[in-house]
This record gives sequence, structure tokens and C-alpha cells, in this order.
Amino acid sequence: MKKRHIQLTEAERQELETLLSKGDMSARLFRRATGLLALNRGETLEAVAALLGVTNDTVRAWRQRYQADGLKSLIDKPRSGRPIEIDGVQRAQITALACSEAPPGHSEWSLRLLAEKVVELGYCERISHTQVRNILKKTKCRPI
Repeated sequence: MKKRHIQLTEAERQELETLLSKGDMSARLFRRATGLLALNRGETLEAVAALLGVTNDTVRAWRQRYQADGLKSLIDKPRSGRPIEIDGVQRAQITALACSEAPPGHSEWSLRLLAEKVVELGYCERISHTQVRNILKKTKCRPI
């Protein structure tokens, strides 16, 4: 008799099978759902790991997360990291400013002049000329 590492309810099993039948998901989500179904069928950690090309520790982590959170464990939790400082609206404002007429006394915008003007106009609290360059890099409107 095979040992069941997890015990899915009928509704959870149906939800996982429906999810897998759609086919429109990330590889990470596919592996986790397939792994949970295999663990429910009584497959060993080693067999599931070999089937999905992951380590035993990864399968063990999936099992522990399922036991703690249920099917919510399929979805990644938000990751920590540096928050976005300059959003799409601000990028559009910077691009529009760069495409506008240069200020009096200047023949064209420089990156440093743009960075100073952006802060002066209150588009953002601070920005470096290299950040302005990276924003404008993908546009057709480029100073200098």
C-alpha cells in the first residue's frame, strides 16, 4: 500500500485537474499542481522529483506549503525587493519633457538639465541623469 503524502479533497483534486487541462499557466504553477496530484496518488517524493525535474527538497517544500495553506500554496507569495520609484505616468512626463523645446539659453536638452527640470516640476522627488537616460533609451525622442 502506497503512503499518501497529502490528502486532497475531491474538490481540490478536481480544481487541480481543471487547472492542468486549461494549459495556460506558468511552468512553475504546472509543476506544483502536477506534483500535488502525484503526491495525492501516493507517489514518493523521489519519484515526483524525478518526474518533474526538481529536487526532493522542492517537492517536500510544496507538500509543507500545501499542508499549511491549501491550494493557495500554488501561487507565489509577493517577493520583497526595491519598490518602483518612477511609474509609467512619470516616465511619460519625462519623455514628453524631453521631446519639448529646450529652455531658453540652451539649444537642446541635456540629461542633467532634464533631471533637474523633472525634480523642479515635481514629477518625482529625485532622479539622476542616468535614470533619465535609461527612461529615454527606449523612445525615439532623445536629447543630445
